[in-house]
Amino acid sequence: MAAAAPQDPSCSRCDRRSACNCSHGSFPRVPSVPASARSLDLSCNNITAVTDGDLADLKLLTALNLRANGLASTPSAFDSLWILEDLDLSDNQLTALNPRWFRTLGALQRLHLLNNPYSCLGSPVFQDLVRLRTLAFGGPALEELKRRDLLGVNQLDELAVHANNLARYESGALANIWPLRHVTMKVHGPVLDNPAMVSALLADVSYPDTHLTLEDLLLVGNRSVLPLAEAAKRRIRQMTIRNVSFTDEAFVEMLVIMSGVPLTYLAMDDITLNANGQWGRAGWTDHRSIDEFFARNIVVVDVFKFMSLSDMTFLMKYPRKVSVINAGVFVIPCRTSRLLINLQYLDLSDNLLTDLTLAESLCDGGATLQLLRVLNVSGNALQSLPTISQLVASHSKLTHLDISRNGFNFMPPRCHWPPSLRHLNISGAKLSAATSCLPPSLQVLDLSHNGLRTFSLPLPVLTELHLSGNKLLRLPDGQLFPHLMVLHLQSNTLSQFSASELLRFRRLQSLGAAGNRFVCSCDFVAFLQSVLRGGGAARLTDDEDAYTCDSPLGLQGAPVARVRLPVAACHAVLLVSACCGVALLLGTLAGALLWRLNAFWYLRMTWAWLRAKRSSRRRGEPRGDPAAEALLPYDAFVSYSERDAAWVENLLVPELEEPPSLRPRRADVLQDAHQDVLQDAHQDVLQDVLQDVLQAGATPLRLCLHKRDFLPGRWILDNIVSAMERSRRTVFVLSESFVQSDWCRYELDFSHFWLLDGAAGRDAAILVLLEPLSKDDVPKRFCKLRRLMSSTTYLEWPRDEDRRADFWDSLRDALRRDGRR
Repeated sequence: MAAAAPQDPSCSRCDRRSACNCSHGSFPRVPSVPASARSLDLSCNNITAVTDGDLADLKLLTALNLRANGLASTPSAFDSLWILEDLDLSDNQLTALNPRWFRTLGALQRLHLLNNPYSCLGSPVFQDLVRLRTLAFGGPALEELKRRDLLGVNQLDELAVHANNLARYESGALANIWPLRHVTMKVHGPVLDNPAMVSALLADVSYPDTHLTLEDLLLVGNRSVLPLAEAAKRRIRQMTIRNVSFTDEAFVEMLVIMSGVPLTYLAMDDITLNANGQWGRAGWTDHRSIDEFFARNIVVVDVFKFMSLSDMTFLMKYPRKVSVINAGVFVIPCRTSRLLINLQYLDLSDNLLTDLTLAESLCDGGATLQLLRVLNVSGNALQSLPTISQLVASHSKLTHLDISRNGFNFMPPRCHWPPSLRHLNISGAKLSAATSCLPPSLQVLDLSHNGLRTFSLPLPVLTELHLSGNKLLRLPDGQLFPHLMVLHLQSNTLSQFSASELLRFRRLQSLGAAGNRFVCSCDFVAFLQSVLRGGGAARLTDDEDAYTCDSPLGLQGAPVARVRLPVAACHAVLLVSACCGVALLLGTLAGALLWRLNAFWYLRMTWAWLRAKRSSRRRGEPRGDPAAEALLPYDAFVSYSERDAAWVENLLVPELEEPPSLRPRRADVLQDAHQDVLQDAHQDVLQDVLQDVLQAGATPLRLCLHKRDFLPGRWILDNIVSAMERSRRTVFVLSESFVQSDWCRYELDFSHFWLLDGAAGRDAAILVLLEPLSKDDVPKRFCKLRRLMSSTTYLEWPRDEDRRADFWDSLRDALRRDGRR
């Protein structure tokens, strides 16, 4: 079985500008990236070959970086890249260059072929690159340059040739390239072995407007400096010497060669001085054209033997700009400073200056360097801010002062600054507070990378404020800076800022606030997304993905521009209000429906009934057991309206409790019985008499009336339920007044529940219609009573007096049914 083909690697590190950074990914071949990629960085991988199809889909690619891979050839790999503008093939294994590789790259503008093992360019390689403006080629293996090698290359802005081991150069090989703004040459070996070849090389690329950079030189005598004469003849104006080792003899010879040349800019970078500074022998030379001198990373091998520069008046009195950076300078004697009579710009950054030695260099603030406009002493060992302010106070033209990256940890309340000061940089110090020491004349202030928690100083003419890398919790008050246009607050501890805070900055145009600990609330996310879309007056200078959430935890690290918060989280009040409104509406509808269906009545009665039943259980009153029911104290509970009280009290109660028709007869019978007992003492006579009395209906009934039998001080509902529980029957005296009475309706309600109680008999309720009343007059919720009126015969109070005796007999029978006789 054949082995499966390895899966093509992929790279997803592409930003929103379609720039894909796939460097340092250990890719063995070109990974797949989106076809929309505009820029692809494949540097520092393990790609040994680029095949025809690897880049076929990337037709929109404008920049391709294949530096530091193991490429040996690229046959037709770039044929589809018609709009490619930038190609880097440096630091690979290309042993030969083939013009076929570049035949379709008509839009190419920048091509880098440095440090590949080809010894020559060969046949015309670049003749199809008509738009080429930057070309860098050569390396340790380059040995030969011929005229035809660069055929077709006529216009370049920048040219870099690494030819440290160049052995053969055909004069005129680079002569047709013009104009050249910047030429970089590495000619270490030829300078030592073949100065004449270097002279020919420099003669072909030196023009007055060309910035010439020479690298990797070892200038140890007069002969090694001679090639510079060709550049001097072309009257170059700008020259940089980088990674060069000088002796006194070579440096003096260079000054002699460049004498009278209109050189305005001289830079010396990464310089090693094997010298004592004995350059006074070139005092007669003319270097009045030098306007700017730049020196960086200078190492003096024997610093203790290096002489003072006091004899260098012929060099020092002309420059207006001097930079001596990272050169181990710990002091410039005051007499040397006095030589810089035209100096306007002085950069002594990253040296060893202290408060005392700076005072010596500035002549204790005396009348020296009076033309100085810019002073940069950043990255030294300064500690006293008041001392610095006093030293520069007399420099009436000083506008820019950079004292950043020093050891200031305290700002006094008052300082003396020159009134001309406009730009002040105190970043990278240890300040914990800003005071009125800051001059009100400032237009640009940089206090980045300190320990500030607040900043509330009024600076009326300030236009730029840099406060990145502090501990600010909120934006400064914009009203303190009426002219502020640029504000940088990156990497503080801001949690939020709002539109109202930005509006206080009336002229703010640019804002940088990335890298803060933003709390992504709904208001802040909506506001910042609006600003990122250009909706605010101020433009955010940082990339939009640099604004990330720190909280809530679920959004930590997410770019604010891509956050989508749920509606429930952002509009909680509105949502709750809507829900409450809907709930209220539904509740109202449900309440109306329940009211229509008498549900509230059922609930109210259920609760009252349960409460009353619980009370009855506590009282232990019996109900439902026939033996116990016979012991109940009342034959009936009478429920009636107050308007029917006269009928109940005058007719019902006397008739049932003391029937008038039985009173005389009962008295006579009892009297006769008493006499018979006394005279004859016969037991059977007494028994006959009592039986006669019972048959005559003389046994009275006991009724429960609310006026008479309810316990005072007790809950009325407890009284009603208790009365029903202690009565064998309930008599309802029904009338129109009864239906309208609230308490009668309660008694009807409890009767309704009582009838539903399994312990109650089906004849527990007796209906007496005092006046004509149909079942429809009874409320519909009393469905049991309505059915009872339909299915049970009820007693109707007769209007005819002759029929009332039968009414009373029927009522007595109903009350005594299944009871006592």
